[in-house]
Amino acid sequence: MPIYGKGDNVRDWLFVERPRPGPPPVLERGVPGETYNIGGHNERTNLEVVRDICRLLDEMRPDSPHAPHSKLITFVADRPGHDARYAIDASKIERELGWRPIETFETGLRRTVAWYLENEEWCRDVQSGGYRQERLGLGARS
Repeated sequence: MPIYGKGDNVRDWLFVERPRPGPPPVLERGVPGETYNIGGHNERTNLEVVRDICRLLDEMRPDSPHAPHSKLITFVADRPGHDARYAIDASKIERELGWRPIETFETGLRRTVAWYLENEEWCRDVQSGGYRQERLGLGARS
């Protein structure tokens, strides 16, 4: 698992599965012309996220030949101009529209890792070039 530089680039992580039922709060209660940032209040470094993924993989796939998964982490040269931090101030949407993330960082990451482990055939298709951007849903693949 290659990580740019020291892995100290910070991002605000937000789990997104699908829209909530009903109209989005911005369309329902937002003021036309206003801007509302959506954020997760989950600032983590890339290295922290990768280590969390490795811990989840160790837990969910204890018999994996790659366990402990953290031994797969490698550091590669950072790309020029790589932003050190992306952050979102989501206080306005929370204050004015009452929007907050449903999932915490931990529950969202656990669900994400579980999804990938349950959809290994799709992952192989993506890596092989076989995936053609079909829409995935609850139904069987065609």
